[in-house]
Amino acid sequence: MKQLITNVGYSLGLNITKHTNESDIIELIKKLKPLDCGKDLIRIGGNADGGYLIPNDLEGIEYCFSPGVNTVSDFENHLASLNIRSFLADYSVDSPPTKNDKFTFDKRFLGADDTETFFTLKSWKDKYLNNYKGDLLLQMDIEGFEYEVIFNTPMDELNKFRIMVIEFHYLDRLFDKFAFSFVFKRCFEKILKGFHVAHIHPNNSGGCCKLGSIEVPRLLELTFYNKNRVFDTKNTDCVFPHPLDRDNVTNKKTLYLPKCWYS
Repeated sequence: MKQLITNVGYSLGLNITKHTNESDIIELIKKLKPLDCGKDLIRIGGNADGGYLIPNDLEGIEYCFSPGVNTVSDFENHLASLNIRSFLADYSVDSPPTKNDKFTFDKRFLGADDTETFFTLKSWKDKYLNNYKGDLLLQMDIEGFEYEVIFNTPMDELNKFRIMVIEFHYLDRLFDKFAFSFVFKRCFEKILKGFHVAHIHPNNSGGCCKLGSIEVPRLLELTFYNKNRVFDTKNTDCVFPHPLDRDNVTNKKTLYLPKCWYS
């Protein structure tokens, strides 16, 4: 019967899989609960897509790595006004949407291998900042490739970033038992070895899906703060959305972070 249902699903263009245990998803979500890390959050970038909340701890950071350019560079322009240079990369475009003498652009995608069209985070960093000892900033929105980048990047390389802002895609797959175990759980637990979650913002362009009591936005922007910069943490008393949060897409309904992600 199980195989018959699976085959019927395939014939309809559907992949029918086992659901993840709700308790396993809840346990992972608890680990991702945003914490008050002792720094106020500030908004860098514009008042729509391309703006992110990060801890107010940029002093001493000289460089940002920002893969995924598309048509917006508000985040990098804001950093440039703070005298922080940005390395940008995206094979789908020929240049950033705006010119700035503090931008360095590579026409490459970020991924798990070094090829003509892809390079790894370590290779990219070493190309410009080999043996650099200062803290770095990462802002990554690369349409699902974030998972292979995290898996491929050694932890000692990730730890060179003081702050990481990453948009995670396809989070409705958390309900797929295989994807949960071998992608999402491994990815997030790796990051959490060296970072606290400082903020979560759902991208309202993706909507939400639900299983039982669990609601999962399909697109989530997570701000990670290196544990080396944090002296103490406490449960955040912030009401979501944060006063500085903005909708990514103005012509769609606001998507509020489901309470199971922070309460």
